[in-house]
Amino acid sequence: MATMNVSLPDEMKAWVEAQASTGSFANVSDYVRDVLRREQAAVERFQTIIDEARASGVVDLNPGELLEEIKRSNRERVLASAEAIKAETRKAEDAA
Repeated sequence: MATMNVSLPDEMKAWVEAQASTGSFANVSDYVRDVLRREQAAVERFQTIIDEARASGVVDLNPGELLEEIKRSNRERVLASAEAIKAETRKAEDAA
């Protein structure tokens, strides 16, 4: 394992030492490694989200147009669901 020296302001050093002494960590190095692992995981999650967004394609709509498109799409989905429910209800009534 490599060693790295880091300079911190006094207040930050005291805070890190206090966090490390909560009993959850063996020492300051253990605490700093945990913080860095969590930061690394968060950066990787954000990068995955960014990559997925880029892969999904570019939208040539301004925000207002995009909102209207989403509303239209949702209306169509709701209407299709309503029609399916009506059809099932008619079928059940006819069978009765």
